[in-house]
Amino acid sequence: MVPAIQVENVSKHYGTLQALDAVSLTVERGEFFGLLGPNGAGKTTLISILAGLALPSGGTARVMGHDVVSQYRAARRALGVVPQELVFDPFFTVREALTFQSGYFGLRNNHEWIGEVMHHLDLDGKAETNMRLLSGGMKRRVLVAQALVHKPPVIVLDEPTAGVDVELRQTLWQFIRRLNHGGHTIVLTTHYLEEAEALCGRIAMLKQGRVVALDTKQNLLRLHSGCYLELRLEPDRLPERLEPLVSRRREGGYRLALADYTEVERVIAELRAAGIAIHELEVMQPDLEEIFVQIMRKS
Repeated sequence: MVPAIQVENVSKHYGTLQALDAVSLTVERGEFFGLLGPNGAGKTTLISILAGLALPSGGTARVMGHDVVSQYRAARRALGVVPQELVFDPFFTVREALTFQSGYFGLRNNHEWIGEVMHHLDLDGKAETNMRLLSGGMKRRVLVAQALVHKPPVIVLDEPTAGVDVELRQTLWQFIRRLNHGGHTIVLTTHYLEEAEALCGRIAMLKQGRVVALDTKQNLLRLHSGCYLELRLEPDRLPERLEPLVSRRREGGYRLALADYTEVERVIAELRAAGIAIHELEVMQPDLEEIFVQIMRKS
């Protein structure tokens, strides 16, 4: 079966800036795939190439088997993209905006599906409201609806919950999960790593235009073993010998990265020998955020 997305040695240059450097990855049909990376890693550039908004400097990219350059019409029809930016037409109501979006793909009499999408995104009450009068969260919902009006088999969500409230986030993920269970392929970029951990089956991590990790979520968690120790101390200081273990400093506390659970006893002994009292102690498994930080540091 042809993959939903196939990227082979894709590079992109902007003058002397290399935004993507020989990126290769495959997203199978029906996957919920995470694309993670710090700002400037190349995530949005890769999405722009898939969507036909930018041309690759080298390599090939396909959506549902259609080359994004030579077969751009078929590739674009197979893809729905929710962009980061709140891009909207200020002259139309929500319903009109979605109807025009359908027309761009040659779809007529699409009112039933538009109504269903608006219902699931809680836009019914705003259907006849002008776009410029909507709040930022409501505009974000309309962007999601616009990406779905032509029923694309592949949906790319580029930071879809940036700056939105908890209610919208929950509503959006409930709807997206439903689409994924119905067979749609979902590609998600997000800085909320707990979202990626909860939703994605496989994850690719980009740094400076290169893929530095690509595996299932379970394998990423398994390969980066160890544990973390959350501490609140009195006095609020660490013995010098424990400083290399500090993963993160928090207000009034520390997170230490340990190779395994046997190190917990050594940490407690070091604190006791230094006359430092433990107010709080919690042993934690590494999560995707910690693994992401480890991989970015190593890379």
